[in-house]
Amino acid sequence: MPLTGIIVISTIILVLAYRFYGRIISIRLEIDDKNPTPAHTKRDNVDYMPGKMPVVLGHHFASIAGAGPIVGPIIAVAFGWIPALLWILVGGIFFGAVHDITSMMASIRHQGKSIGEVIERYIGISGKNLFMTFAFATLILIIAVFVDIVAKTFVSVPSAASASLMFMVLALIFGWVMTKSNIPFWLLSTVGVIFMYGLVYLGTIWPLHFDYFTWVLILLVYCFLAAIAPVWILLQPRDYLNSFLLYGMMLLGIIGIFVANPTVEMTTEVHMHVDNLGYIFPVLFVTIACGAISGFHSLVASGTTSKQLDRETDARRIGFGGMLIESLLAVVSVGTVIVLSREDYQVSLSALGPVTLYSNGLGSFISSIGIPISLAISFVALTVSAFAVTTLDTCTRLGRFVFQEYFSKGATPFAEVLGSNRYIATAIVAVLSVSLLLTGQFQELWPVFGSANQLLAAIALLAVTVWLYKTGKNPLFTLIPMIFMFIVTLTSLFIFAWNNFSTNSYILGVVATLLFILSVSLIVLARKSLRNALNMTGSTDESIM
Repeated sequence: MPLTGIIVISTIILVLAYRFYGRIISIRLEIDDKNPTPAHTKRDNVDYMPGKMPVVLGHHFASIAGAGPIVGPIIAVAFGWIPALLWILVGGIFFGAVHDITSMMASIRHQGKSIGEVIERYIGISGKNLFMTFAFATLILIIAVFVDIVAKTFVSVPSAASASLMFMVLALIFGWVMTKSNIPFWLLSTVGVIFMYGLVYLGTIWPLHFDYFTWVLILLVYCFLAAIAPVWILLQPRDYLNSFLLYGMMLLGIIGIFVANPTVEMTTEVHMHVDNLGYIFPVLFVTIACGAISGFHSLVASGTTSKQLDRETDARRIGFGGMLIESLLAVVSVGTVIVLSREDYQVSLSALGPVTLYSNGLGSFISSIGIPISLAISFVALTVSAFAVTTLDTCTRLGRFVFQEYFSKGATPFAEVLGSNRYIATAIVAVLSVSLLLTGQFQELWPVFGSANQLLAAIALLAVTVWLYKTGKNPLFTLIPMIFMFIVTLTSLFIFAWNNFSTNSYILGVVATLLFILSVSLIVLARKSLRNALNMTGSTDESIM
């Protein structure tokens, strides 16, 4: 079977899904440009500021993508490439894209606040406090891990460090010119992208050498400055330009696949159990998060993106469409390894790791169009590492938002300061993240992240389902994915807790147990809220409960 057939069929399915199912969801959500977005009603030119649709899409896509749709799908192919591909397509369309656009629209309809605000309004303050604490702890963990990843990458690949820093300078110039001048946007974008690709080459000429702890300190300062700066200065232009790295990588890779025309060598056999992973259910659905459905997306959609949408109809292009682009990236990731036999895949994955395996695979495809293979592999690796930096500072800003929202209705002057001062909130987020990094505890906690991430998705779907139901809309299109994701999450957490207690890994066992209790608690609170609403209206319709 030629790989090109899989790419073509998957692309057609995703395009048709955006065209038809995306339109159906938009109608169900009553998306209308007559409704002003928070970017206009609460504009402060710091966090709330309308951006051009391609710019906000670039920010959103750069923030949600990263290495997630590469690492997860490649590892999950161990269960068989057919179930991995099916979950990417089905999950991306009916779970992930729905999750992302509904999270975004719920935030837009609540003044750009996070999912936590939606939970407070429709489920209760206890539910909000549970969610916000969980979300904040998750973000601290993600920041710590990505600081570690980026610092180690910059030490081992100095060219990526210098290119990344030059990207920042280019983004600052691009953002200033975009905001202050009347240069046509298409012309400015063209020049910016050309310069950006030029900086990739310059990075190989002028590598930047610092030790690990110096990079940690630099990244700490960077996270603080990036999270407090107005979005037009760095976040919007940097993510917009960076997105063209990923677009370019995907486009060159797909063209390379068509030119090389490789065949699928891996068999269609499905493996119900894989050593070191577990059973296909629930592990497949936890391993492939980005590319199918990822709870982290709800934090981005309701955190930074919802504050930048110029029009409500942009939510379909950015939320629904952005998720499907990520699904296509996940399909390409699967394609880079199924051209190997299962034996070669297992050996290569063990020896190289998923990112290097992906870089080598896609680099070989790109080399078929005449680009030297060493340059192609380096470009793919640099693109993946560049998005780790994007995720890093986006998470810091999101951590600030969550922290400030938690204390925004504080009853004491101290709480009011914490809820209103972005400098203090950002400093706390940055310091806690780096403190976790330096203690080394993040390495013990990271294995539970996959389950925690999918728990975020289940909770976000729970929140929007209750919101839709209480505002008179049929929530079936979010209810079904919500039920499935809770089943996946609870099963995964139960198995994870059991396995870790059995091996005396008490920290991970306790964390998994607490997350299991959190899931059940939020379900109970939501059910209670819906029952109260039904009792107040005198309704007898209990189908959603």
